[in-house]
Amino acid sequence: MKKVFRIKDNKEFQYVFKHGRTFANRQLVIYYMYKEDQKHFRIGLSVGKKIGNAVMRNQIKRYLRQAFHELEDDIQPMYDIVIIARQPTKSMSFHQIKKSLTHLLYKERLLKNKSKLR
Repeated sequence: MKKVFRIKDNKEFQYVFKHGRTFANRQLVIYYMYKEDQKHFRIGLSVGKKIGNAVMRNQIKRYLRQAFHELEDDIQPMYDIVIIARQPTKSMSFHQIKKSLTHLLYKERLLKNKSKLR
């Protein structure tokens, strides 16, 4: 995932939190907002210190980035998406995190395909 497609600035995070929509499952919380002037979706990741040490937090972020990379062609463009990891993610494998993320994106109709991805 190119760095151009990431949300890094705190103001952009706060804007998505205030003006975007939200949806959650036990493992992840997703905030998303439609932006007409974008040609590609952008993602922001947040993993709090309560989840674990720096190694654990960075591993979860790597898993989430890789999941987005694999789902890149199936995600609707023109969205800013912020993902917040919850406590259960620290004991999950990459495939479990990807499945949880796919579930959220499918439920909120952020995937291009109408059929659920595996």
